[in-house]
Amino acid sequence: MDWEKVDHLIDLALSEDLPSGDLTTEAIVGAAVPAEAVLLAKQAGILAGVDIAARVFARLEPKIIFKKKMEDGHEFQDGQILAELAGPAASILTAERTALNFLQRLSGIATLTKSFVDEIKGTRARILDTRKTTPGWRQLEKYAVKMGGGHNHRLSLSDMILIKDNHIRIAGGLEAALRKAKEYLQATGRSDLKIEVEAASLDEVREALRIGTADWIMLDNMSLNEIKAAVELVAGRVLLEVSGKVNLRTVKALALTGVDFISVGALTHSFKSADISLEFL
Repeated sequence: MDWEKVDHLIDLALSEDLPSGDLTTEAIVGAAVPAEAVLLAKQAGILAGVDIAARVFARLEPKIIFKKKMEDGHEFQDGQILAELAGPAASILTAERTALNFLQRLSGIATLTKSFVDEIKGTRARILDTRKTTPGWRQLEKYAVKMGGGHNHRLSLSDMILIKDNHIRIAGGLEAALRKAKEYLQATGRSDLKIEVEAASLDEVREALRIGTADWIMLDNMSLNEIKAAVELVAGRVLLEVSGKVNLRTVKALALTGVDFISVGALTHSFKSADISLEFL
């Protein structure tokens, strides 16, 4: 975790919420009033972001004592205390929403990811995330995916070559795109990076195998029967990833085809925030 970037996000969030102070708390709660509070789970789920929540309180008021009762990646139950806080009541109140925004969203991603991971348990497939993330939050959201048992694909466009349909069209065909990609990696001294190519049909899978440059083929929006045929066709020569319209109802059948990866954009764009609240004692 790049904590410098995390702290920058926290500062942005606090400045967004406090352009001129917390008027309600300033009007009602004395600055020196002490208090104790807990972060309380209102549902079952997977924890992610507890250390980030702690940093929110610390950046607003270093006097707040934050004691976590559980580490990220662990399962919590409805009614379970996730952390205990003690310190100035006004500061706890002012930081509450910002801290919960981080904790609820990241725990929601981790919880949804765990649901997908559990569905394919016992198969060789692994759940991957995508770059369909909240702008500025990618590092955090991909961290939450890992806490839920998933795996990160590319963190950014700088991580590997992934040739999609639009690249192929502009390059003048798959063979030209793969040739240019290989030449680029050799010229820039990055031959260790993998090359992945998107295929929307079995013919495109055959073409990618014939050219022989790709390390990884993404089967994009293919039917279950086409995916099974692609697995037989590839026979382990390259990595296979399934992508497109994956959900909890379909993911097990996709995993049983024998593919290596299943990418799920929903992990970071269609999750439901976990129900976690801050309660004063």
